[in-house]
Amino acid sequence: MTIFLTLLLKLIPLYLMILLGFIAAKVLGAQRETVAKLLIYIIAPAVVFYGTFSAELTLANLSLPVLFFLICCSMCLVFFGIGKIVYKNDSTKNILAFTAGAGNTGYFGLPVALMLFGDEAFCLAVLAILGYIFYENSLGFYITAKGNYTARESLMKVVRLPTIYAFFVGIICNLLNLNLGEIGLTTIEYFKGAYSLLGMMIIGMGLATVCIRAFDFKFISLSFLAKFIVWPIIMLSLVALDRQFFQFYDSAVYGIFILMAIVPLAANTVTLATELKAHPEKAAVAVLLSTVFALFYIPLMVGIFVY
Repeated sequence: MTIFLTLLLKLIPLYLMILLGFIAAKVLGAQRETVAKLLIYIIAPAVVFYGTFSAELTLANLSLPVLFFLICCSMCLVFFGIGKIVYKNDSTKNILAFTAGAGNTGYFGLPVALMLFGDEAFCLAVLAILGYIFYENSLGFYITAKGNYTARESLMKVVRLPTIYAFFVGIICNLLNLNLGEIGLTTIEYFKGAYSLLGMMIIGMGLATVCIRAFDFKFISLSFLAKFIVWPIIMLSLVALDRQFFQFYDSAVYGIFILMAIVPLAANTVTLATELKAHPEKAAVAVLLSTVFALFYIPLMVGIFVY
């Protein structure tokens, strides 16, 4: 009960950021399209570079982004197939597919990982999150864009995303053991706070334009099925298999596995849906409901499976 209440209190500030985003859009007239571009093209690449540059590049650690990338892609393709049956020619199937493979690992995952496991787990969480980010900016972006763009236009949008290049530049700089200097590291640190703040605020901005028609019961149900049932089953199965047979990962990684599987729907769902005009209102409602649900779901699952 102590762990549950501690986590509950720690998560509340994230919800206040959503409220601030709502107020910013309603009262100040803030444009979510501008914030979406800032997140995708400037802030996210800086955060990815920092995480890759500062991580310890061991074989086990380097496997984390690959593993999560493959799982994300598999979930995306499976639910894209399901979406084709449910929505047929509606581009909602595209944002559903993206949602199934993604998670709010950055805005929720990193703060919770630091609180639960300390600074040592930060790099592990970042590497796992890189798998999500790489998925979001490759297959996930392509599937979402394909709902309103041709195949060639979708691929060109993927190629122009700077996050992918920031990932590889960070690895190269890490391997070369380059010194960015105090000014460089301090500057990049500022992007971490902006990433969480603006990412949560854009959910509130999306909700500022939501009408009752944006509530899609089928979309919400399928999104919840993917995020809160299928993902935990997959990750708990991997933990059980590795613990029983392979022993490739340690207990710290197991905690990251479980945490990454139970975060709410990705706030980037709203970001990409806004940028690509793929039902951002539906995405905002689903993300909000999953975020509220996760306020209680995360402490409960962590208490059961981690402690």
